[in-house]
Amino acid sequence: MNTPVRRVAIAVMAMILLLMANLTYIQVVKADDYRNNPGNQRVLLAEYSRKRGQISAEGQVLASSTPTDDRLQYQRKYPDGPAFAPVTGYYSVIYNASGLERAADSVLNGSDDRLFGRRLSDLVTGRDPSGGNVVTTIDPAVQQEAYDQLTSKNYAGSVVAIRPSTGEILAMVSTPSYDPNPLASHNSDVQKKAWAGFTAADPPVLVNRAIQETYPPGSTFKLIDTAAALSSGRYTPDSPLTAAPNITLTGTTTTLENYNGNACGTSATATLREALQRSCNTAFAQLAGDLGEQAIRDQATAFGIGVRGQTIPMSVAPSTIGDIESTAALQQSAIGQRDVALTPLQNASIVATIANGGRMMAPYLVKEIQSQSLDTIDTTQPDMVGQAISGSVAQTLTDLMVNNERSYGGRGKITGVDIAAKTGTAEHGTDPKNTPPHVWYVAFAPAVNPQVAVAVLVESGGDRTNLAATGGVVAAPIGRAVIGKVLAR
Repeated sequence: MNTPVRRVAIAVMAMILLLMANLTYIQVVKADDYRNNPGNQRVLLAEYSRKRGQISAEGQVLASSTPTDDRLQYQRKYPDGPAFAPVTGYYSVIYNASGLERAADSVLNGSDDRLFGRRLSDLVTGRDPSGGNVVTTIDPAVQQEAYDQLTSKNYAGSVVAIRPSTGEILAMVSTPSYDPNPLASHNSDVQKKAWAGFTAADPPVLVNRAIQETYPPGSTFKLIDTAAALSSGRYTPDSPLTAAPNITLTGTTTTLENYNGNACGTSATATLREALQRSCNTAFAQLAGDLGEQAIRDQATAFGIGVRGQTIPMSVAPSTIGDIESTAALQQSAIGQRDVALTPLQNASIVATIANGGRMMAPYLVKEIQSQSLDTIDTTQPDMVGQAISGSVAQTLTDLMVNNERSYGGRGKITGVDIAAKTGTAEHGTDPKNTPPHVWYVAFAPAVNPQVAVAVLVESGGDRTNLAATGGVVAAPIGRAVIGKVLAR
């Protein structure tokens, strides 16, 4: 073979090898990307040719598919749209999916391995393929109560309710919310108009505040401080702490004061019990300084703060206590300020753990997976992920929190029910002294044999003008109403 022919042969062989490599890359490496690309019309038509499974809660359908007369054979419907949107999310031709519609997509579209038997049966019998069903842990009445409580007052915020013994999420509300139905429309103009309105809304409506946003927890973080103090063995509820109305942070000239500059009682010292009841910043700054950063950080970690990669099955933003570079930073962090930031789910999980004797259960939203014929094919089992505090410390904390609730005013008290609670007021923003604070209420009930733990967050004091807003006045009545609804079930 002469040289020119040999070169041509080598070039042809090289091109064939490159072609084979490209085909392999497209069909193997990039196959899923092309298959899941929303611009792939063949995939889109195939997806909408199957009846997507339903999302439900205690027999109430939250999302389902109904037949249509257009080329996309099924359309998604959300009977109780805004109230349950943080749970279901949306399923859209243009804007993809969110919430359980996205997290449980393989079940709902029928491609999940647990549905292989049904897919095989459909293939053999010629039956139209369809998706599986997702049964949530949500209690619809509790979800609706939490939603109504927030929306009736036009609050931006979130409510999360958890069953302490299992980690089941009974309610997960975020307001203001949105109606997923327009996004599920097969009319692109309807979808685009809805999307434009939703993305321009202020406060935002598409964000799930329960799991996607973190907030300074304010004085609710003092439960972490108290747990660390009791666990150290150096403190009891009667241990004395400073009652000063203000203190100078260690190594600085910065002053930290109590709410409204009040003294923590009528004497020079206040017990840990009194300091938690009155939520005294100075006392807990002193306590944290004495315990040290590692004790506070270790206790926060034990309660799950800082855990990354958490899913319920939607992804949960990690909570954090931030970097603590000095004792002064620790003293500010100890009152739930500075860089401390928790999701409402995390704060609910903390009080659920206290309610459960210190045993931390992984929160979860999916109760079971059903086949297309509503047969149960998988059930979520409660998962204990750690012992955050001992049973004795949990009992002492419970007693202290019951003492807190008895001292609180506000509406919605439940006669005959001992609630264990803590309120919080958190500064935020670039001008915190002139910005209405976020307010919190975290609680569980009954104090003996708890059935529910709740976290209520109301952004910016509820009306964005009330600089004097507190958790006890704004958030506590909402939490009590949700607790009452659970206990009445």
